[in-house]
Parts: sequence; C-alpha cells; structure tokens
Amino acid sequence: MLPFDLITIGAGINGAGIARDAAARGLRVALLEKEDFGSGTSSWSGRLIHGGLRYLEQLDVRLVRESLRERERLLRLAPHLVKPVPLLMPFYGHNKRPPWMIRTGMIAYDALSFDKTASRHRILSREETLERFPGMNREGLSGAAVYIDGQVMWPERLCVETVLAARADGAVIHTHAAVDGLLMENGHARGVRYTDAMTCARHELRGDVIVNAAGPWVDSVFKAAGEPVERLIGGTKGSHLVVDPFPGALTDAVYYESQADGRLILVVPWDGRYLIGTTDRRFDDDPGEARADEDEIDYLLTETNRLIPGADLTPDDILFTYSGIRPLPYLPGRSEWKLPRSHIIHDHAPEIRGLVSIVGGKLTTYRSLAEETVDKVFALLGRKPPPCVTRDLSLPGAKVADLDHFRNAFATSSGLSGPVADRLVDVYGSRAADVLRVGAGSPELLSPFHESTGAIGAELIFAFREELAQTLTDALMRRTMAGLSPDRGLGCAERAARIIARDIGWDSRRTTEEVEDYRRYVQRFAVPGRDGSAMAAVPSGGRAESPGHRSGPRPRGRRVGCHRRDVPS
Repeated sequence: MLPFDLITIGAGINGAGIARDAAARGLRVALLEKEDFGSGTSSWSGRLIHGGLRYLEQLDVRLVRESLRERERLLRLAPHLVKPVPLLMPFYGHNKRPPWMIRTGMIAYDALSFDKTASRHRILSREETLERFPGMNREGLSGAAVYIDGQVMWPERLCVETVLAARADGAVIHTHAAVDGLLMENGHARGVRYTDAMTCARHELRGDVIVNAAGPWVDSVFKAAGEPVERLIGGTKGSHLVVDPFPGALTDAVYYESQADGRLILVVPWDGRYLIGTTDRRFDDDPGEARADEDEIDYLLTETNRLIPGADLTPDDILFTYSGIRPLPYLPGRSEWKLPRSHIIHDHAPEIRGLVSIVGGKLTTYRSLAEETVDKVFALLGRKPPPCVTRDLSLPGAKVADLDHFRNAFATSSGLSGPVADRLVDVYGSRAADVLRVGAGSPELLSPFHESTGAIGAELIFAFREELAQTLTDALMRRTMAGLSPDRGLGCAERAARIIARDIGWDSRRTTEEVEDYRRYVQRFAVPGRDGSAMAAVPSGGRAESPGHRSGPRPRGRRVGCHRRDVPS
C-alpha cells in the first residue's frame, strides 16, 4: 500500500476536523481511533459552542475572537446540531466580578463578534431579572446581563458528521483501532502500528506526517510507543450532572459565579432536562477512568441550590453524571483556572521529524484548529497548501437550502408522529430522509425501539450501514443518542441489539455480549454515594471490564475478544 500523506490519531472533534480538512484539500488521509468517534472528551463537554467570555479575564482576546467567529460558522454550517441559546449572568453582591467588569466584558464580547447574526447583550435591572427568572435567589441581587451563545445538543453527532465528511472526500477510517507504536526511520516518524482491539491482530500504516490528536491520551500514545517524549498534557477533570426540570428552573441558561470559589457554574436547559456543570480539578490518572466524585456533586448541587433556593436538589434527583478530561498543557505550579485554553500545535522536530501533537483545543474552534494544523502538514510535506474549503462547507446533515422548510416538509410526508419526525431532524438534519428510506416497508423499523426518546429502529440499521458504527454502544451512545436518556438506554438495549442482530448477522452469543458490554459501559454515569456499586443500576449479566472492538468488517455471528484496555490511541 502506498503511504498516506497524513495519519491522524484520535477521532475526537479535533482529529475528526483535521482529517476532514486534509481530505477536502486533496491529501491521502487515514484516521485511527481506539474506540469510537467522539467517545472521549468531546462527549463529556458542557455542550456549548461559545465565545469564551471568561477568557477575556485571561486577556486571551485572540482566542475569544476565534471562538466567536467559529461559533457563527457552526450556527450556519450545522444548524441542525448547533443552535443559539440565551445565557443570563446575574449580578450578586458576593461576586468577585463586579457589575462594571461584566458590563465591560459584554461590550468587548459584542465588539469581538461584530459579524454575528445574534442580538447584542442586554443589561437587566433587578426587577427585570426577577421577572425573567422569578426562582432566582433575591438576596444581594442587583441585576443581570443577557447575551446569546450557541449550544450543541449532541457533540457526538458533530464528530460523526465531521468524520463522514472526511470519508466522503476519501479519508480511510479505522475505529476500535488502538495505536501502540510509531514506525521510525532515522529519527523520522514514517507510520504507526495499531492493534485491532477485537482480534488483537497487529497492523501497520505508513504515512509521511503523523498528527497525534488523541486529546488527554496524547502522552499515552508515546508511552505505548516507547518514545521518550516530554510530557505535554496536564489535564483537568470537568464533571456534569443531569437532572429533570425542577422548581424555579429557567428556560434560559444561567452562568452563575460560585459562592465557594468564584468559578462560573452553568445551569443549562438540555434535551428536556437540565445540565449542571462544571468542575475543574487536576487529574493525572487514565482519562478513561474519570468519574464524578461525591465532593464534585456536593459542590454543584450546593451552588445550584444557592442560586435557586426552591430547587432543593439532592443526589436522589440526579439522573446521571459524566466526567471528562480537558487536554490542557502541562504547566506544573499553575492553578487549573489559569491554564491557557488556546491550542498548541507541537512539532516534535528535531527529536522526531514528521510528528505533530495537538495540545488543548476547544469544541467551538475545532475547524480553525484543523485548518491551522493542515497548513502545518503541507509545510512538513514541502508542499504549498491549497486554500482551506471547510470555512463554507456544510456538514452532511445541513445540505439543504432551508432546514426549517425541510423540517416542515419531512413532518408532513414522513408518516411519523410529529415528535418522532422532529427528533430525527434534530439528530440527523436533512439525512433524516435517508434514515426513513432504510426503514421503508418495515413497521418495526419505523416504530420507536426506545419509547422515551422516540428513536426508531431504522436508526440502528443506518448507524451500521452508513455511519460506521461497530458496536451496540456506538449505536446507542453516539448515533441514535438513546444512551443519553434518563434510563441511559438500559431499557432498550436488548431490543436494539435484536434489531441490529437481524440485519448484521450477530448470533445469540454475540447479541448477548453486546448487551453486556453496553451495560458495563453505562456504569460510568452512576451517581457516587447514591448508587453504591455502579452495578446497582445495571441489570444482571454485566461484567467488570470495558470492551474492545475491531475496525472494518466483523465476523458474522461469531465474536472473539482482545479486551486490551491498556492500549491507548
């Protein structure tokens, strides 16, 4: 096989964006991911596409401007996934940031987003604030600021569609493929070795440039490869809680300054529920083992109850939790709050030529990070970069002139109930029509397999045929999104596996193992201190370790296992 121009390690949003940009500019691209698209940090974010108002505190004006510009692009290029959301920031006497500082920040924010389509910020009086948010704590309140940012309900789907765009332009995609070595020739990285995570078969890919975009696992790639590379990642853990609507909750997102430490806490309407986050704690263990701690939960609940006294939230109100590691630069001695959020494109030359690592990076700015990285790749290849085209390329689900018109026409013509049809457009955009075609003529595939979300059986088949899903976990967590429902998809796992089995050819053993794998996976969402052992929320049959799976075609009706969870990529 001829070598690739570029091999990208990691299919979180940054790796996916790099693969897409490079393939769109004509490079021969391979993308490898140890699990599934967006299965790491990209899935565990606060699900906002925002300009980073608080980065003004660090005087990182360039990052704020970049974020605001890219936010505007995503609102235009992925309108089914990224939508405007109002944020309310209250002025309290306990705030470390006085009202004048917030007003100044808002003016700068508007100035830096001069090309936005959203309205400018507004300053509300105390009376106007309480009229808009009557459940808010009134003690010490003097008013609030309201401004518009963006929300991505499903960053997992943003990753999936970005990878599908890369594949459409010729990129070769390998998921469940754990990179465990570099191919070195005279100090030059010439490719990678990777392990098929289901069969343990070893493979090699050769490439002229390697980009390590493994997020918080960047250092683990070098450790597995046996390369003596300086530590790059000093990750911090962010945890979130998901709760049902509660007394006093607002329809706007609220950006609230914690009374405990001055950090900004978000209470955000999300998928009919509320997302509360986040924390910011040093974390030096395996990023895959990040879980919400009891003290993090207490911190987030306490601050939410201070903001909204009528909420009276307790751990029993939490539907599930999730945690992820921010791939921030390793800067010992600097506080978590002050670690820079700008990305770094680290060239390992002269020690290792042809190798680049990505440190940091925000969900919001993944496209511009990818553009900058691919320009660097062309420089390493000794070639002049052609113009970047992703600035104006819609994602696959947004390839219609008017998404609202499509939504209305689809609701009328699909034959589905209104909520089911509307949800399909929210998840797949204009590709909802392609999902519907998969289920044509099959009442079971056009019926919900998961009642609480309304996800239909055709989505499961579509996930494997068209969206590179390899496992039940892929399909439920990062294709249909049923796994992020209040029951974490446990109520539909067996039915979903049977639907997939009939189409893919899984035998009964394989089907059972896929369900068990899924039950193990969702243990990470448990509420510590309430659920006790995570197994308390998992039906019988679950096992204690996480699964590994292979890329490419799989044996039909037979499953063999490698389960090498110590192999990073």
